[in-house]
Amino acid sequence: MLHLSRVLAGVIAGFAVASATSAAPVFPARPITVQVAYSPGGSTDRQLRLLAELVGQQLGQTIIVENRPGAGGTMAAGTLAVKGPADGYTLAQAPVSVFRLPHLQQTNWDPLRDFTYITGLSGYLLGVAVRSDSPFKTWQDVADYARAHPGEVSFASVGIGSTQHLGMTELQRQTGLQLNHIPYKGGAETARALLGGEVTINADAISTLTGLGDKARILMIWEPERSPALPNVPTARELGIDLVLQSPYGLIGPKGMPPDVVQKLHAAFSKALDDPRHLELLTTINQTAWHRNPDEYAAYARQAYQDERRLLENAGLEVRPMPEEKK
Repeated sequence: MLHLSRVLAGVIAGFAVASATSAAPVFPARPITVQVAYSPGGSTDRQLRLLAELVGQQLGQTIIVENRPGAGGTMAAGTLAVKGPADGYTLAQAPVSVFRLPHLQQTNWDPLRDFTYITGLSGYLLGVAVRSDSPFKTWQDVADYARAHPGEVSFASVGIGSTQHLGMTELQRQTGLQLNHIPYKGGAETARALLGGEVTINADAISTLTGLGDKARILMIWEPERSPALPNVPTARELGIDLVLQSPYGLIGPKGMPPDVVQKLHAAFSKALDDPRHLELLTTINQTAWHRNPDEYAAYARQAYQDERRLLENAGLEVRPMPEEKK
């Protein structure tokens, strides 16, 4: 009788487990929120909203886009690390500043410890422009003048420690040029500074520079190869400067996300990245495709964390001591 009771108990327990398993909702069972690192209306916001629409159609759930600008582009990721449950329903865009800011100031999150890397998305094309009525027709014209007049040629960037600032600092380090850096708060301000004659050069995203239309002349880009959208604009390497500086970003979640959820999200976003509507938008906003799977993205994160520190040190900025385990 005792043996029969144990058998019945085991059967009942088995049914209970099976019932609970079958009742578990299949991801996603409710809307997913994607936090964008920048303000509404910009190129990144446009891209993430289109991807949200395409992914939502695949997964059968609404993808809510929530803008969280601030903290140099790290507000979304930082909020996610501190508050986000690791269930796949709250995600964030991670720009390259996520790997830079912890070297400059203390943060309550760690880019190598506190995130799950889901998929690479795309990247900003960066370059250098002058006003279209500038006497400088090529980068060599700028370099020749700057070499003869140290400190007289000024350039705008979107802030100290920004990718644009670091790129121009690296350019100066390699060429020996002495340029005058004037930082601004954003792309709209750098554009106005260039057109208003406050600066000679604007180092910025190509989307910002092309947005100036025929009022600006782009002299170089910092990509490995020429852009199909700008076939007549040389790369820095073509001009004898060993500078390739890209600014990619991707999608992350809190640490500890279930692997099957990560793979499902990655697959959905991968399909959306290849959608003709998305590819057309990338051309329109002058961004480059940057697809990475979870393993590739995590490997990039580890390397980017090291590379950003080197760029900051080369720029002469004060960096925080690196924890022993990350050296």
